[in-house]
Amino acid sequence: MSETTEVEDPLQGTDDAYILDNAAWTSLHGPHARFAQVLGQAARYPEDVSPFVAISPEPDDRVWGDLAALVGPGGNVALAGAKLAPPADWEIVGRGEGVQMVAPHFRGDGDPEIVPLNSRDVPEMLELIGRTKPGPFLPRTIELGDYLGIRRNGVLVAMAGERLHPPGWTEISAVCTDEEYRGQGLATRLVNAVGAGIVARGDTPFLHASSLNTNAIRLYEELGFSVRRRPVFQLLQIPGGKEPA
Repeated sequence: MSETTEVEDPLQGTDDAYILDNAAWTSLHGPHARFAQVLGQAARYPEDVSPFVAISPEPDDRVWGDLAALVGPGGNVALAGAKLAPPADWEIVGRGEGVQMVAPHFRGDGDPEIVPLNSRDVPEMLELIGRTKPGPFLPRTIELGDYLGIRRNGVLVAMAGERLHPPGWTEISAVCTDEEYRGQGLATRLVNAVGAGIVARGDTPFLHASSLNTNAIRLYEELGFSVRRRPVFQLLQIPGGKEPA
């Protein structure tokens, strides 16, 4: 069972399509290999870096045993576009359609108000993520790539950065703005700046968004991104956790 809905893919049949179709796997077996925890056909990031796991691009039924052994009984795993249906005793905790967007001809620029963020900023970044909920961001997510922010009166009010890093590509992620400062174009400026850094390294930017987040998709299209794929994201719970007392 494919967990991807059809869309006209400008990269169809290319090496880049193979790379992006399983971006977590190719990241963990490429530029992010230093983070990789691998067992057979399954791979994952450390729990405090990213919740995403990956399975082999051509899995067989043994993949679920590998994934269960890697993550552990009762653990949750986040998968995108899985080719195989999970076993019947795996609970689907959450499920939703997303879009994967690419910008092969991206042209961003810098911005004097935008500042680089580092490990000292993580507590404040986590607070902003908690208020805006753009998606998973954990204490060590900042290690995956460059993160940039905008401060007003010394307070971090908007940020964006880099997450998955398949060969030749870098994902823009954690794009968020405090509610009080929305409508000022801060997200646009941050995506432009993060994308400019990606292009300067010789990579191409891509990103994911919920298919329901039409405002974000419209913004990304205005910045030169186009939808190449609609993967289904699933949050699955592995059986075997402790029964509640």
